[in-house]
Amino acid sequence: MNNRSSQTISMLIWRSVGQAVILALLAGFVLPFIYGLVHHYQEKHQHIQQLASLLTTSASTPDGADVVAEQVNVLLENEPSIQSIVFYSTSQPINDISQSLDDWKNALFADTVSFNYPVVSKYEDFVSVRPNKPISNQQLATDLSESMSTSSVTDESIGITNRNNTLIGYINITMDVKVLRSYWFRSIIPLWLTTLLLTIISGMYIFRKLNWPLKDIEALNGVCGIIIKNAELEQLPIIPQRFNFQELTQIKKALAILFDRLQEAKQGYDTLAAFEQQLHNKDVSLDVQLHNFQSMITHELKTSLNAIVGGLQLLDYETLTREQKDAVEIISNGSDKLVLSLDHIIQLNQIQKGQIKIHNNEFNPLQLISDLLIKFEPIANQQGLALTSNIHHVDYSLYGDSAKIQQILSILVSNAIKFTPTGQVVITSQLTHFDKSNRWKISVKDTGIGIDSNHIDDIFNPFFQVDSSQTRQYEGSGVGLPVVKQLVQLMGATIEVDSTLGSGTQFILTLVMPNQQQSRQQRLLNGLTIIYYYDQETGALFNELEYLGATVICHQDVQQVMNEIRAQKVDMVMFAEDVLADKAELLAKLIRQHENEESVQRALLIYWYPQHQARYVDNFEYGLKAAGIDYCHSTTYEHKALSDLLKRWLVWI
Repeated sequence: MNNRSSQTISMLIWRSVGQAVILALLAGFVLPFIYGLVHHYQEKHQHIQQLASLLTTSASTPDGADVVAEQVNVLLENEPSIQSIVFYSTSQPINDISQSLDDWKNALFADTVSFNYPVVSKYEDFVSVRPNKPISNQQLATDLSESMSTSSVTDESIGITNRNNTLIGYINITMDVKVLRSYWFRSIIPLWLTTLLLTIISGMYIFRKLNWPLKDIEALNGVCGIIIKNAELEQLPIIPQRFNFQELTQIKKALAILFDRLQEAKQGYDTLAAFEQQLHNKDVSLDVQLHNFQSMITHELKTSLNAIVGGLQLLDYETLTREQKDAVEIISNGSDKLVLSLDHIIQLNQIQKGQIKIHNNEFNPLQLISDLLIKFEPIANQQGLALTSNIHHVDYSLYGDSAKIQQILSILVSNAIKFTPTGQVVITSQLTHFDKSNRWKISVKDTGIGIDSNHIDDIFNPFFQVDSSQTRQYEGSGVGLPVVKQLVQLMGATIEVDSTLGSGTQFILTLVMPNQQQSRQQRLLNGLTIIYYYDQETGALFNELEYLGATVICHQDVQQVMNEIRAQKVDMVMFAEDVLADKAELLAKLIRQHENEESVQRALLIYWYPQHQARYVDNFEYGLKAAGIDYCHSTTYEHKALSDLLKRWLVWI
């Protein structure tokens, strides 16, 4: 991961250009300084060599002493870099150590450098009077003159001249390198200052030119900042551009195009959201209309059927003729079937609305099965069927909703008898005991027509018919098994189907119920005070909360709820499934406001919504939680599931 801090483009450009200028100045001054100084030193060295050649030439002649003296005086006066010129009278060659050093080392680091140049005479008696002894600058001419006069031999004296070259000494020229560097540096300063000034001017010009696109980039960056900070911006701000740089122009066009596309997408999203809200409102309206229609139609039909049944009961059956009795019996059977179908439809509607309650009680499973046999055995015998039971446990008391279990088994046995032309229907009961629970497994098996495997998953759908034709053989509204499925889920049980077409069907109901002793000891909400706010009906959740040991206070009015909260400590406030989200949100705000003002303990707020509204939870959950409601959950009446939820939520109390 790159942890380097971010930087602007302008900062990067200015820094890069500054570094480049510094490097250019270093390269433009240091390197020319070294090269120029060494070159100047080499030129001065060559010049001294030329002067030394002139001096040695003059000194090698017998009459050159005066010339050399004059030349030395001129050189010392006009060449400040020459520190001294001395003559060494010797006939032995000497090594010139200074010549072995490199020029660049001498030019940069040496203070002085000496150069020795040999003086050679063409006369054999030209011998120095002071061998191997240095002579000062002032004595150079005199010493040269004396050496030459004492060693000169004319042709007249000997009649012959000796032309052999003879070493008579060395002229040593010492160059003051410090002075040389000082003079050279003073001479180069104007050029350096001029170059530096030109470099600075060039750098400023470059900076100025680079500042042109930087201004446009900064303007573009400012517009981007406005867009980022203002999420509701509907129009792109004007992007100033002083210079028509192609790249920046392309970026500006791309930004404008992307902003336009974003606006189009936003408009499309708003349109889609509005359309979705309309669909949601329609779905909610349709759900309300559907439930209202179901309630209305079942109520009207039930009222009419009650009138029919009541009228049949008012008839004096003993005074009727045989034909009248047959007609009354047909009407009575039809009304009974219709009443049963309507009861199932009403019950299914109530389950979907969350209006069915679970009433747990202690019951005897053997007695429950015995009641089923007594109820359906005459019907089975009338069809020529054998209705039997297989009990694989001893007499034992269970704890559960016996009424709903009996209703489930009644529907299963009734269907088994109806769809079994010949054979038998067997009820099998098995009971398994565990440490904290009992598992009761009941199966209803018949030898009837069976169910096609393709329709196994559909038989629990409301109003589904395997044979939906008008000439179907078996009557039924198709709501019995859906009621069974809903009741099974309501109790936290399971139901399985095993069927073979033409061989029969077996329904297996499995219920897990707590031990009677364990159920009495389970007091999860013991000592907690819960306000249960509802609109029309308290629902089954009220009984479950009391069963778990809570002190439940029910209210339908907002003011009554607030008075209760002001009067005593409340641990939880639960909103029933029939309370609209708007009412729950209003009450939650009032509760949280009271808690903040009075600095009282925060109550846990829970909103329950019907299971059929689970797909719309996103539309109201945000507003409820913003108002202060802690949890939104679909209504559950399963004892274990409710206990698990409350255990998780009670951690925050």
